[in-house]
Amino acid sequence: MRLNKMWHRATYIIIRHDSGQGSSNIDDEDSTFLLVQRRSNIKDYCPGKLDPTPGGVVGFNEPYELNATREMMEEMNIDVESGSNELKKLFTFPYQDEKVRVWGGMFECIYRGSLSDIKMQLEEVSEVIRLSIKEIRKMAVEDPDDWMPDGLYAINLYLQYRRDHSLKRRLLKGYSNGNLDRYGLRPKPEVIFFDCDDCLYFDGWQLANQLTVKIEEWCTSKKNLPPGEAYQLYKKHGTALRGLLAEGHMEDCVDEIDEYLKDVHDLPIHEHLSIDNELRDMILKIDPSIPKYIFTASVRHHAERCLKALGIEDLFVDIIDVKSCNFATKHSTESFEAAMKIAGVQNPESCLFLDDSTKNIEAAREVGWRAFLVGRVGRDCGKPISSEHAEHEIDKIHDLPSVLPEIFEHD
Repeated sequence: MRLNKMWHRATYIIIRHDSGQGSSNIDDEDSTFLLVQRRSNIKDYCPGKLDPTPGGVVGFNEPYELNATREMMEEMNIDVESGSNELKKLFTFPYQDEKVRVWGGMFECIYRGSLSDIKMQLEEVSEVIRLSIKEIRKMAVEDPDDWMPDGLYAINLYLQYRRDHSLKRRLLKGYSNGNLDRYGLRPKPEVIFFDCDDCLYFDGWQLANQLTVKIEEWCTSKKNLPPGEAYQLYKKHGTALRGLLAEGHMEDCVDEIDEYLKDVHDLPIHEHLSIDNELRDMILKIDPSIPKYIFTASVRHHAERCLKALGIEDLFVDIIDVKSCNFATKHSTESFEAAMKIAGVQNPESCLFLDDSTKNIEAAREVGWRAFLVGRVGRDCGKPISSEHAEHEIDKIHDLPSVLPEIFEHD
């Protein structure tokens, strides 16, 4: 099969060695130890290579579980049926390179015996090494050619799965990690889009409410619209501005649109917002190789004033505002596509999105962004809110490291 690069099935088994002294937390990579095989030099595939996920080729009509149980016993004398050790199937994944095409069944084995109880099948295994996950990462970077490439891919899948599980992230269909029958690695984040209002700060919706009042006043005083009509335009068209344009209440010209945007955003920002050093410190700790943008349904000068008041105006590449998106509503596909174009990103799944609106979170899901809901109380209802389209939810932006720790882990 491997000689002809035929698709086949194989098991990949993470063997966690629980000696009673290590950590039970998989995120503690210093104290979580795995048993790594060095393959025999007589193997036809990757002879002499280190394998962090030992297993074997699954036979015709053989269940993955039966193969994993047999391989553990034959190659290392690990009995997963005795009750002292555990074996659990996690997911199935495809992998291919220039040498192999395989559907892997990923398993986690908890081995509670001693290293002296390991009995190697010498025609398969020449050495068994106990290594921490941190040591495996370091060795794989220093000498990747000493490792089985599919094994390294499999262990990265496993670590992603375990982290998602420990953080209680939603597994959403349509994403690389959303299907346990065809599990895949997520792409590294290429950009982070932060909403501005009620996301980077929370003032009890005071500024948001004042903006609503300003829009209502503008529509009644400047356009002689009846009270409440501005809100009806918002509900019908997504924004009051789009409604004004669509229904002929406003000329589609730059000067009048700019006048409207300037007037309704004339808000006393510094009465409500102040320097947030905790927020600044958190943003500065994010991997600097990931560009950060403001993506707002408001206008640039309003966002600039908010950022300055918070003391974070120098931390973002640019501000993508309603004008940048050709006045499209933020919860439209058009606005998300415009944001990606401005940021120079092509893969939607490499975009991280932080917003307080469940509508915007749903729209992000539709285009394939990874979305995180910030704030779990609704402005209109005053009750707890949630979004099935969010990968995770947090009470405030300062909690971001608790749900996306990986973007804070860098050299």
